[in-house]
Amino acid sequence: MQFSESWLRSMVDPKMTSDELSHLLTMSGLEVEEVEPVAPPFTNIVVGLVVETAKHPNADRLNVCQVDVGAGTMLNIVCGAPNVRPGLKVPCAMVGAILPPGADGKPFEIKLGQLRGVESQGMLCSARELKLSEDHGGLLELPEDAPVGKNFRDYFELNDLKFTIKLTPNKADCLSVLGVAREVSALTGTPLKQPVFKTVSANIAETLPVKISAPDLCGRFSGRVIRGLNAKATTPRWMKQRLERSGQRPISALVDISNYVMLELGRPTHVFDLDKIHGGLDVRWGKAGESLKLLNGNTVSVDDWIGVIADDRQIESLAGIMGGDATAVSLETQNIYLEAAFWWPQAIQGRARRFNFSTDAGHRFERGVDFATTVEHIERITALLVEICGTPETQVGPVDDQSVNLPKRDPVKVRTARAIKVIGVPLSDSQIADIFTRLGLGFTQDNGVFSVTPPSYRFDIEIEEDLVEEIARVYGFENIPALPPVAPNAMYIAPENQRSLFSIRHRLADLDYQEVINFSFVEEAWEADFAGNLQPIKLLNPIASQMSAMRSSLVASLVANVKYNLNRKLNRVRIFETGAVYTRNQEVQNGPLAVAGFEQPKRVAGLAYGPHADEQWGQASRTVDFFDVKADLEALFAPAALRFTKLEHPALHPGRSAQVLLGDVAVGFIGELHPRLQQKYELPLAPVVFEVDALALQQRQVPAYVEISKFPAVVRDLAVVVKQAVYAQDLLDVFAAEQQGNPACRILQAIVLFDEYHGKGLENDEKSLAFRFTLQDTENTLQDDTVEAAMSALIAAVSKVPTARLRA
Repeated sequence: MQFSESWLRSMVDPKMTSDELSHLLTMSGLEVEEVEPVAPPFTNIVVGLVVETAKHPNADRLNVCQVDVGAGTMLNIVCGAPNVRPGLKVPCAMVGAILPPGADGKPFEIKLGQLRGVESQGMLCSARELKLSEDHGGLLELPEDAPVGKNFRDYFELNDLKFTIKLTPNKADCLSVLGVAREVSALTGTPLKQPVFKTVSANIAETLPVKISAPDLCGRFSGRVIRGLNAKATTPRWMKQRLERSGQRPISALVDISNYVMLELGRPTHVFDLDKIHGGLDVRWGKAGESLKLLNGNTVSVDDWIGVIADDRQIESLAGIMGGDATAVSLETQNIYLEAAFWWPQAIQGRARRFNFSTDAGHRFERGVDFATTVEHIERITALLVEICGTPETQVGPVDDQSVNLPKRDPVKVRTARAIKVIGVPLSDSQIADIFTRLGLGFTQDNGVFSVTPPSYRFDIEIEEDLVEEIARVYGFENIPALPPVAPNAMYIAPENQRSLFSIRHRLADLDYQEVINFSFVEEAWEADFAGNLQPIKLLNPIASQMSAMRSSLVASLVANVKYNLNRKLNRVRIFETGAVYTRNQEVQNGPLAVAGFEQPKRVAGLAYGPHADEQWGQASRTVDFFDVKADLEALFAPAALRFTKLEHPALHPGRSAQVLLGDVAVGFIGELHPRLQQKYELPLAPVVFEVDALALQQRQVPAYVEISKFPAVVRDLAVVVKQAVYAQDLLDVFAAEQQGNPACRILQAIVLFDEYHGKGLENDEKSLAFRFTLQDTENTLQDDTVEAAMSALIAAVSKVPTARLRA
């Protein structure tokens, strides 16, 4: 929202400077993004009258002008502008004047000089030379009543400022100068001066038949017929000035007046050329197959989601967004139909976005526009039309006002005690009553409870918190004391059996992984590919069409990160992410951090792609594999020991993936990306990924003292032949069970699988797994019989695995 300070002060003029006014608006929630002068600085320029012109004796395109600059002073000025003529009033820069900087960035000084042998005592200026606009077709022509000799800056009100306000979507009531003035009046107590105009009486009975077929689209429709206007009338300078300083380009009087009232009062209206309307108007939803050529030249197709205004033959306007080209007014227009309506915000929201453009009208209507003042605003526009474009033949019809479905204004209650608790200031009932009165909010009061009825122009007041916000805004955020919290301040020791996600992230960084942070919403196809989730949790209003589902796994985003880096010629990627995933769980109930029916566990995921290590002379280059990442995962969980079992996962290679178990509980998975997905996402190599439950990773055993043995260890090897289908983990589990349950094996300190053999001496479906056992006692040196007893127990345990035998 942009407007000039002088326009605002014409409605409310608080006794404060421009900087103070800007600060006041910002602190009340209307953030002032920019305050800039309406014109760059220049000096010694006055209103001049061209009294006489003569051809330059030495140049065909130059004129020698006699210019009256007041106080009996006549200047001789050489000018080459095509529109210079006797009787023209223009800005005249006298000798010594400083003009705005030119292309070189330096100010331009007017000096006494000669042009082709004729003395020139100043310069007549165009709007472009004064940096008032880009118009360079000739001199800036001033009205005939411009006082000769008056300082041009004062006459043109160029000491004004432009305010640009960044409004939050809920403050639709401030999308007008009147709305901002209401706020300033409420904040400062300065009286509000609303625009004053005389109502034009109807002198004909003509109305245009209008039918509202869609009350869920249009709640109120007001209009009137006006005949005999002069569309070629010139828009007054004051109106053009206010439009330009609000970022609007003057077009023609009919359009300018409509735009002016929109900026002034906040209501977009539309002016139809009455002679181009066939029959009456029907306000309805569109139909499939219908199309409309808009004022901007685009032709759009509509359907039953788009509201339209149609006549008996065709669509004439997109409801609340933009008019059609067929009924657009022109300089030849004489008869118009003036329309002002209340469009339901829900019926306008998102419609302009479908057609890839936005309009001032749509921006306002989708946020909510005053539904009680359509007639008053039509009267305001009518008064301006008759004043500016009126002729002796002008005829004005009565206002045809139809109200079919207006919003209900249910009272909203706010408790004084609640406001005090939220704001933290001991407010009294009388202070709150004064704030509501200043804001123009009607209310009743009973024992510390206010029942407030929102005005017709406020669509942002629905619950108690909205009113608490209004109280805080008007009371002043700067008046709320900054007090430290009053609460016990105790330092709690972090539990020893739990580590933070912060320390886990540092551990992953130590393992050469870099952290990434991705969105929680992903493509729906990713959920099917990487999680086998064909019914993901979908977003009702995604920020982008390709981010329409909530992720149930972190892996897809990591693969996308790899693809992004590969496209930028980075061939080694090691990344991790910690974050929440989202799944359905009917057992979850509503809570402070929970939503019924949905579970949001935290996960830790990592991915390694490309070479195992950066290229170097000390070791040969090789691609990272499953066992490299498995070692990283074991280091991450250490000192807890992990187990790995076979896993079928839609995103992982069926023979190079595993389920991760902590004890007997599955806490995640690890594996190489499935070749199908590697091909689909165009990855030259297969990345290795893991994803584990963050809560399981955070748990750890409390450190316990274990005596370090002073006696030497004994190492024994054992080779076991098994079928190919038998997992090494099965044998490790058997040995671990003996270590825990057999007293003879209490001296067993470590078990390591150090070799796997296929080939001569074994069947095709067999393999040999070699294990190394470390045995050690803390009390004495191990004797042969003790070691043999332990090994015999371990050998006997091998028979518990089907088809297993010792290798000869």
